[in-house]
Parts: sequence; structure tokens; C-alpha cells
Amino acid sequence: MKYYKFRFTNLILGLLWVALALCAAGFIWNIIRFMQTGADGVYQWLQYGILFFTTVFFAALIISMFICSRYTITDKQLIAQFGFIRSKYDIANITSIHLFRGAGKLAVYFNDNKYMVIVVKPEWYDEFVKELLQRNDKIGFSFSTAEEEEEIKKNKKK
Repeated sequence: MKYYKFRFTNLILGLLWVALALCAAGFIWNIIRFMQTGADGVYQWLQYGILFFTTVFFAALIISMFICSRYTITDKQLIAQFGFIRSKYDIANITSIHLFRGAGKLAVYFNDNKYMVIVVKPEWYDEFVKELLQRNDKIGFSFSTAEEEEEIKKNKKK
């Protein structure tokens, strides 16, 4: 198995940190509110339980996204994992890989007309492509330059 760490943009990293801070603030606020007012009935116990569970769940999801966001290439599958969320794709179903040099993106195309953009460090693109090609030699590889991508954009506007 080969692992490639997911590359978050600075904006996404900032949003994840803000969301984690909001989870912590919500948890602390619920504890303070619970200690001040208490819970008199079933409805209030249920309310506090749901609020505690929600803040802990989202905090755990965000922390897992920091720790376990990666692409894994096994002998038969490409696995995209974002925290607890995991998607598996059969390497046999991959038809082609395209590197958009102008946009700096790597796209994997499947035989059911779906595709996935791979978000890893650009210096890992070659190694990532080689790993997939070793496991399925029927996968096609192509790339486009920045000039070709600009020309395609111009033609679409016409």
C-alpha cells in the first residue's frame, strides 16, 4: 500500500480550525449553562445530551480530517479518505489520468464518465501516476500545458 497525504488549502485549514474552536466553545458554553440552570425534565436532559453529542462528534470529525485525510493505493483500489469518510474506487475502473499543468491539478477518470481531482503536493504527481499505472497498465495518461488550457477556455467562450 502507498499513502499520499491530502493537501488542504490555507482557506480550508483556517475554516477547519475555526470550526474546531466553535465546537470547543459550544461544548464549554453547554457545560456552563448546564451547571447554572441544571436539567429539570426529560426535554432538557435530551437537549443537553444532543448538544454535547453534536459538539463532540463534529470536533472528532474535524480532528480526524486533520489526521487521516489521505489517498491510499492498494493493489486493487484507490481509497480517498477524509477523516471518518472513506470512498473506494476500483483501479480496474480507471480509464485515464490527466495532468492539467496550467491549473496544477491531477484528474483521474473512470469508465462510468465520472472523475476525481487528486489533491496532493504537486511534487507527488509523478509518483502517484506511476503507482496507478503499475497496478493497471491499461490506464491512459495525458497532460496539457497552460497554453493549451487557455486555448480551450477561449474556444468555449466563443
